[in-house]
Amino acid sequence: MKFYLSSYKVGNETDKLKALIPADNKKTAYISNALDFSNDAERRKQSEQSDIEQLKLFGLDVELFDLRDYFGEKTELEKKIAEFGVIWVRGGNCFVLRQAIKLSGLDNILKDLLKKEDILYGGYSAGVCVLAPTLKGMELVDDPNVKPYDSQKETIWDGVGILDYTIVPHYKSDHPESRKVDETVEYMEKNKIPFKPLKDGEVIIIE
Repeated sequence: MKFYLSSYKVGNETDKLKALIPADNKKTAYISNALDFSNDAERRKQSEQSDIEQLKLFGLDVELFDLRDYFGEKTELEKKIAEFGVIWVRGGNCFVLRQAIKLSGLDNILKDLLKKEDILYGGYSAGVCVLAPTLKGMELVDDPNVKPYDSQKETIWDGVGILDYTIVPHYKSDHPESRKVDETVEYMEKNKIPFKPLKDGEVIIIE
């Protein structure tokens, strides 16, 4: 699996993003469950559509993919995910996203896909934060007490654990969360949590 991990939206490494997209499978699962805390359906729809239109500029065949349809159905999700060449996970609340990933079994599926070369995991903000070993420190930015799913009422503090550090997005950026991000960076330094801060526009690429 290859990774294109952006602070915000597609970031400034778009030529590299184009090169990472599997040539023979541009079908893209666009996952927006980090927004499941929101009751503003119209604003959510507009935000999702903006992302999708941006991804389509790269020749991607984008499908809005809702993990809630697969809660407790890991086997079915595994079959469906196998159809995609790109998994794109957007921002929102990283604790909500982590719940959806656990309830659907996507966390274990992603780990199984790590050795597969012809698939790209991309995303931004919460979509890259969840790959960390832990979500500790992110509560200074995102509310960990938001519980939109009836079947998950405890906060999940463990990240998916694909990376051995936490990506901290929106660092020193023109973003509403940037001041809180400074507090997160201080927390991680104090508690010796490995992390990499990203300014909006910056991207971490793993091939």
